[in-house]
Amino acid sequence: MELLNQRLKIDELASDSIFLWGARQTGKSTWLKATFTDAVYYDLLLPNVFMRLKRNPERLIEELKASSPDKVVIIDEVQQLPELLNAVHWLIENCGLRFILCGSSARKLKRLGSNMLGGRALKRQLFPFVSCEIPDFDILHAASNGMIPRHYLVGDAWNRLEGYVGNYLTQEIEAEALTRNLESFTRFLEVAALTDGEIVNYNNIAADCGVSAKAVKTYLDILVETMIGYFLPAYQKVQQRRLIKAPKFYMFDVGIVNYLCNRRRLTPGSAEFGHAFEHLIVQELFAYRSYERRREPLSYWRTAAGHEVDVVIGDAQVAIELKSTTDVQPRQLKGLKAFKQEHPGARAIVVSLDAMLRMVGDIEVWPATQFLRALWNGDIWS
Repeated sequence: MELLNQRLKIDELASDSIFLWGARQTGKSTWLKATFTDAVYYDLLLPNVFMRLKRNPERLIEELKASSPDKVVIIDEVQQLPELLNAVHWLIENCGLRFILCGSSARKLKRLGSNMLGGRALKRQLFPFVSCEIPDFDILHAASNGMIPRHYLVGDAWNRLEGYVGNYLTQEIEAEALTRNLESFTRFLEVAALTDGEIVNYNNIAADCGVSAKAVKTYLDILVETMIGYFLPAYQKVQQRRLIKAPKFYMFDVGIVNYLCNRRRLTPGSAEFGHAFEHLIVQELFAYRSYERRREPLSYWRTAAGHEVDVVIGDAQVAIELKSTTDVQPRQLKGLKAFKQEHPGARAIVVSLDAMLRMVGDIEVWPATQFLRALWNGDIWS
């Protein structure tokens, strides 16, 4: 089965250039080649292309100077040759060319002080597959394998996950010299996976890794800047209850977390499956926000007394609790009820493995696959 990322749209390309970022193997090159079949394409992973432009970056100007402005120019793995960005800048300004500059991370470009085109290129991100891109989407399979295309499309992704993590450490960390202590970073990555979806405590993670809290913060920033993770901030609008303010951290794909935590065979009903289920839904919400260009932030809500809501959309427009049970009970709704007391106008939703959509008082209980269809149809985020 061959599938293609379909939700990413670059409508602005009619008038603007684009930086397209995304973690490795999310399908950027495949999507670009399928979407822009007539583009002028430079793949910097090809040795002959890389060496030709490495020897003389101005060669790009020579080769593109006579190109029609109607042609899109794609430079894949642009972080491999940051010096090309000066030539790109000149071609945008003087020839009106439009570029898609694609790569796994802008970190190397920023670290080297590269020309980021001064706002002349918009930033877009490609995520792993999302549920609406997959016919007959299987949520149990997705929670186990993750949504990176090469991983979702096989029965058992364990060997591919092992190779992915190894390649990431080698290519993104060691090759780019993002940290001098690869061994401690490797240990940190395992601990970060174990705390995935939990409130970040730099001191606790540091103690488990044997490094300083400052190093942990640096490592987490590396994961965010290389598209391997993101923070879910705490909801800050205080009404009555005292709130927790530290963020949560999620890796970009649940399959990576499963591998690092050695969660190979997930069983519905287990705590391990519950963590993976929660991560998968949060992953979809982050992708939806990016693809649909929604400005409302995502956050979580937790009080000092322990009441919690997993995801809050915007300024308390929607509150979402994630439960991997097949039969949500009223006792599991305490967090949403507490949130509704302070924000009575909020829409309250539980996403679960229940068989049917139902109402428990004013709280909506959604089967997960039905919720995801409604999300991508625009019926949840309003």
